[in-house]
Amino acid sequence: MRVAILGAGAWGTALAVHLALRAASRPQVLLWARAPQAAAALLAARENVRYLPGVRLPDALRVTSALAEAAGADLLVLATPVAALPDAVARLAAAGARAPAVWLSKGFLADAQGVALAHERIAPRWPAPVGVVSGPSFADEVARGLPTALAVAATGGTLAEDVAALLRGDTLRAYATDDIAGVETGGAVKNVLAIAAGASDALGFGHNARAALITRGLAETARLAAVLGGRRETLMGLAGLGDLVLTCTGDASRNRRVGVALAQGQPLPAILAGLGHVAEGVGAARAVRALAEGRGVEMPICEAVDRALHEGLPVREAVAGLLRREPRPETQ
Repeated sequence: MRVAILGAGAWGTALAVHLALRAASRPQVLLWARAPQAAAALLAARENVRYLPGVRLPDALRVTSALAEAAGADLLVLATPVAALPDAVARLAAAGARAPAVWLSKGFLADAQGVALAHERIAPRWPAPVGVVSGPSFADEVARGLPTALAVAATGGTLAEDVAALLRGDTLRAYATDDIAGVETGGAVKNVLAIAAGASDALGFGHNARAALITRGLAETARLAAVLGGRRETLMGLAGLGDLVLTCTGDASRNRRVGVALAQGQPLPAILAGLGHVAEGVGAARAVRALAEGRGVEMPICEAVDRALHEGLPVREAVAGLLRREPRPETQ
């Protein structure tokens, strides 16, 4: 089986390394880098020095910047930021790609039609099933072969089961589900909540506050997922609770680092410039708030994060506003 991974950032490279090292049914893996000079650097060093230093690229892993070569694969894995997905899909279609496609991105798509889950925009324009790979997965740990579990969801056919079977190997477990709306919602909202968790920790609010934030944030996510067609129980799994816990507590989380820096008073442009990677939660905060308001879903934590990021609300005031809210039954 020929697998093309499009996007040579940390996560795309890590998954390419994992697949190229699979002990059983090893697929032919091609890693596509957008810029020719980036592909040349990967080939010369046999290492992604910028995004995944210290991890050697297996000899079996091929690297290219030729989109036509990647477009001929049997499975397309898009490892781009979520905002770049529509352009990547359009370019692949123009290059003749017709194979099933899954993406690793976590977030919502915003366009002239409004805010939507990625599969709602991409599936109607793609000739084969599409899907998403999500769950608690820092790229460096996957690349180094540390134990990881993922969730795979797709729009139809056996794509979710096929991709999960392809990913399984050695220390990586993958589980298939048909709830693509739930999986995508969990992956998008957790990034927003991780910003809140980082801010809470930076302000010294303690572990109790972080645990409460994760729990109430999960409740917000489940409410939104339900109105978007997802199942609440999906949010209790890897793509919901699992990913949320990792992103809110792991120091390697880019979104958590945004929250820490924001609470320390750093301006957002400087924070993002210093990351060197995309923090999907910054854009997702706007999208989540728009979706929640449009669907009548209360998501006070996500709203507070959006106001702190994009409207200049001081983080301490955002927290004070949350604490002043009238309590309701926990299950509501």
